[in-house]
Amino acid sequence: MSNPTIIAHRGASKSAPENTMAAFEKCYRQGVQGIETDVQLTKDNIPVLLHDETLRRTTDANGYLNEYTYRELQRVDAGSWFSDKFAGERIVSLESFLKWAGNKPLYLNLELKNNKLDYKGLEGIVYELLKHHQLLERTIISSFNAASITRMKPFNRHVEVAYLTSKKKRNLISYTKKIGANAIHIKYRLLNNQIVKRCRQEKMSLRVYTVNRQKRMDKCFTYGCDSIITDIPVRGMAQYKRFKMKQNRPTALR
Repeated sequence: MSNPTIIAHRGASKSAPENTMAAFEKCYRQGVQGIETDVQLTKDNIPVLLHDETLRRTTDANGYLNEYTYRELQRVDAGSWFSDKFAGERIVSLESFLKWAGNKPLYLNLELKNNKLDYKGLEGIVYELLKHHQLLERTIISSFNAASITRMKPFNRHVEVAYLTSKKKRNLISYTKKIGANAIHIKYRLLNNQIVKRCRQEKMSLRVYTVNRQKRMDKCFTYGCDSIITDIPVRGMAQYKRFKMKQNRPTALR
């Protein structure tokens, strides 16, 4: 079994404001292997990193993100809601993030936040930016939106495309392949022996979100999941070390 990749959910999102450079820098300094972040489009079609469709929860502004131009968003504070020490953090453009990540040994998971607002052209814009920055080989593009996954079929020979789901579905793996994904990201409660077995049969990567508890991490490691996506990446890395040490101990010492 190869080592699972520990992916930081929205960066180090328990210790810095999610999806900001502060959160990305922090998890990188902690030694994380991968970063997951969320991509949406501004009013002027600039891809930026934000989870919610509206600005209210994680900034000092209101309204929908796509009602603002990128220039207008640069006046928005995306850090003070988390802590005063992060005042002045800005909403990050995908371009800036890719430039920052380009020379770092990181896997990237770009989640297209298009399941509620289906941004026109988002898939192609993101793909072309990844191609420009030569990051296709170490990036996963994921989405809950099955139509978006299908629109990415022309790309899936060049970049990993993952279907995101939190819902039980019969023949989930077959459905995932049918819509054009070559990987699957599931909510933790869906993890079981059957889905692991089917993914292995189909040579499909399986990643699990959002895994913060140590016992749940161990279950993912035991099943041989390709990655866990966690809000606390430093815990995930430490827990895998403990798990591996325990597995390598002689039976008599366990």
